[in-house]
Amino acid sequence: MDTHDLLEFLLTRRSVPVRLHADPPPDDATLRRLLTAAARVPDHGKLVPFRFEVLRCAASDRLAAVTREVGTAQGRDPDKLVKQSAAFEDARLTVAVVFSPRTDSAIPLIEQEQTAALACLSLVNAAQAAGFAGHWLTGWMARDPAFLRAGLGIEPPEVVAGFVHLGTPTAAPAARPRPDLDAITRWVET
Repeated sequence: MDTHDLLEFLLTRRSVPVRLHADPPPDDATLRRLLTAAARVPDHGKLVPFRFEVLRCAASDRLAAVTREVGTAQGRDPDKLVKQSAAFEDARLTVAVVFSPRTDSAIPLIEQEQTAALACLSLVNAAQAAGFAGHWLTGWMARDPAFLRAGLGIEPPEVVAGFVHLGTPTAAPAARPRPDLDAITRWVET
């Protein structure tokens, strides 16, 4: 493995918005490899406090409809609902990374949730390293009990750490500003 290439990938990676995804998404064999990579994250206590729900196009379309239905019933902004549901409609393949906390463990819940979040980032990075587009989104749907129940059959305390949309990139995403390293770094000597 050329670690220089790996570091360069990490220094230049950029999430690809769902509107820039096209067919084909990863096939099942490739997706299994990507999910295997995503599951190799730091996990205090080896609890595996997450699972993957693979949502094909019909399931994503259904989640778009549930987004509109539940969001409208809750009085959410109609313009935002159009954008939020479009992410599901435009998706070629979505993986819902479900945070499934282990309340019977002494491991703090925040550490468990961070593990689930790391699985989201690892899935995006693995997909992009394999030549696919990846985009990690959450939104109100990720934690809303009515949406989770209707859309995925999930009950509290479970929530979605992220909806990771996967496809083939149609264009390079626009560059975006990055943090000023000097503004966010403090060097502590003693």
